[in-house]
Amino acid sequence: MKTYVDLPAELVTERLRLRRWVPSDAEEFRGLWLERDPRVPAARRIDAEGRPTVEDVRSWLIDNPLTAAPGLGLLAIELRDTGEFIGYCGLTVGQGSFDEPEIAYELARRAHGHGYATEAARAVLEAAIRTGRRRLWATVREWNTPSFRVLEKLGFHRSDRIDEDSEHGDSIWMTRVLDPR
Repeated sequence: MKTYVDLPAELVTERLRLRRWVPSDAEEFRGLWLERDPRVPAARRIDAEGRPTVEDVRSWLIDNPLTAAPGLGLLAIELRDTGEFIGYCGLTVGQGSFDEPEIAYELARRAHGHGYATEAARAVLEAAIRTGRRRLWATVREWNTPSFRVLEKLGFHRSDRIDEDSEHGDSIWMTRVLDPR
């Protein structure tokens, strides 16, 4: 099995700081669940009983603060100038693999339309190159036009793989071969 450099615990861009999760992020992270599009599968939205609760999320962040496999991770995103939490971005096995992980990101609605997703994902993409990986994947629901725009700006293209889902919208597999530096 090939070994890789770990994804850094912190990445800094012109406007953003991507960092490890802390338990105090639980309320904001849960807030992302509340904002999710109703077409997102129910397992990724707040259920009728109000789960996950803030305490559930806090427990996740304590048990696995990177919410990913060792060496990978989803990092909380905050604005550098204010420290305001706006979402997360990082690498996870997700529907990919440890060798070819999935890039994932989600931002609070108030942070949409400012280029933050592209900025954060570009920092993670550059860090992924430094880990020694050769390819990244992303899965995007066919209706999520803004995510397609972000990925296309970063050089991702559609693969031939589509996971059909008539209820929630097909998942389109996007990929990007990485050029090691």
